[in-house]
Amino acid sequence: MLAELRIADLGVIGEATIEPGAGFTAVTGETGAGKTMIVTGLALLAGAKADPKLVRNGAARALVEGRWQVAAGTAETLVDLGAETEDGEVLVSRHVGTNRSRMAIGGAQVPLGTGGALVGEWVTIHGQSEQLRLGSPERQLEVLDRYAGAPLAAELAGYRVDYAARRAAAAELAELTTQSQARARELDLLRFGLDEIAKADPQAGEDVALAAESLRLQAVDDLRLAAHAALTALAGDDDDFEAADAIGLVGGARKALAPAVEKDPTLGSLVEELASVAAGLTDVASELASYAAALDADPLRLEWIAGRRNELAHLTRKYGETVDEVLAWAADAAVRVTRLDAGDARIGELRAELDVLDESLAAAAGRITTLRQAAAAELERLVAGELAALAMPRSRLTFELTPSAELGPNGGDQVNLLFSANPGSSPGPLGKVASGGELSRVRLALEVVLATETSGETFVFDEVDAGVGGAVALEIGRRLARLAERCQVIVVTHLAQVAVFADRHYVVSKADDGSITTSGVRLVEADERVEVLARMMGGLDSSDSALAHARELLASAAG
Repeated sequence: MLAELRIADLGVIGEATIEPGAGFTAVTGETGAGKTMIVTGLALLAGAKADPKLVRNGAARALVEGRWQVAAGTAETLVDLGAETEDGEVLVSRHVGTNRSRMAIGGAQVPLGTGGALVGEWVTIHGQSEQLRLGSPERQLEVLDRYAGAPLAAELAGYRVDYAARRAAAAELAELTTQSQARARELDLLRFGLDEIAKADPQAGEDVALAAESLRLQAVDDLRLAAHAALTALAGDDDDFEAADAIGLVGGARKALAPAVEKDPTLGSLVEELASVAAGLTDVASELASYAAALDADPLRLEWIAGRRNELAHLTRKYGETVDEVLAWAADAAVRVTRLDAGDARIGELRAELDVLDESLAAAAGRITTLRQAAAAELERLVAGELAALAMPRSRLTFELTPSAELGPNGGDQVNLLFSANPGSSPGPLGKVASGGELSRVRLALEVVLATETSGETFVFDEVDAGVGGAVALEIGRRLARLAERCQVIVVTHLAQVAVFADRHYVVSKADDGSITTSGVRLVEADERVEVLARMMGGLDSSDSALAHARELLASAAG
């Protein structure tokens, strides 16, 4: 519900604030005072296109702010937008400048489309320049389905589950069938690669191990010389008995210290360490001797390794940087081949699945159509009753259901809202065949009937009483009051017979200083409201008869 609307520098309005409250709020004023700017401001909050010409002369920008009481279910959407709420209320603002327009919700700037869609769920505007609420076939279908109630909602829910499953299956089938050639080519490439790899039979880490072995075989002479030199340094040379060697030097050091242990026992630990070092050097010398003895040039092995490495290099050029990456590619390719091989079988499964879904959808669409036809007949009957009370007893509003070319997410129906003002005229699209006055009353009749399925929404009517007067205007007022029992209603009107039913009455008045016309808005109550109503009926606000008539009208509306 709209708790407060503030307008600054919009059209002729310099600064104005209204607090509609629950129920029925009327906005009146003389022609040209700017009362329609109230509707324009709300339309801007609901995402209407901003015209820079709306900015008041002499002002840099126009501002419209609406403070809304929002339902708990809206909180998550507001959080996603980054909007802040306070005590269950959120502030929506629209800035209109000469070059650009901005919208913010709860202090967070939002795209106009996003913000307009959200506020559009809270408020419905019926104005002379606004699109009819039921102007599109999609919206007409949505309203009809809502009126049809829970049975249709349950049927549609199951239908949409099957419809989504059918779309997914059809998309998969299309991909499999339209890309069969590409699938065959991919299979050939994958199988060729797997055959190459299987033939070579690479082992994990094999390329690294062969590289190390190849390097060792190519350097066998250098390795033999290095081992011999190290062994000579450790154990000496049989051809040079005078050359010093590490094992002999360590042994000499041990022998030199051994006699001194008797004189200083602390040297015993050093003698033991020298013995350990000598044993370690002896072990190293033994291992070096074994290593040198095992070194052998193997030209045939080296030639085989070169060939094997070339074979592996052929694989790593195509399938990975290393043999391990080649093996990983092969594993992935094997999985992909399995999936592609299953394509033909999957095509058969999908076709069978689509047959079952098509049968189920057709049956559900038939049940949905039946429910809609029943709802349409009931809705037409109720609207006809409302139109009769609004002095249109011979008019007819029809929800025409026709089969669509193919089933869609909402079933197999197309909806067209048709209207005829007289029995002899053929029904035609409502927006094209109804006059302005007829269109206003049809809008009101629809909203009054549909209000039984609505609660808490805000409805705004601009000049809903255009082209009517007298008794018809009173009926319009009564129906607006009935609508206001369940929803918030804001009406811009020029007829006292409508305004008299309002719970709150605002008057837009203008002042002219000779160069700029400025309008303001004020709440009228008690005697002042009686005077305003008297003036609206064409009388003098100070005339006793006009005032008496206004009081009588108020008493009649209250009764």
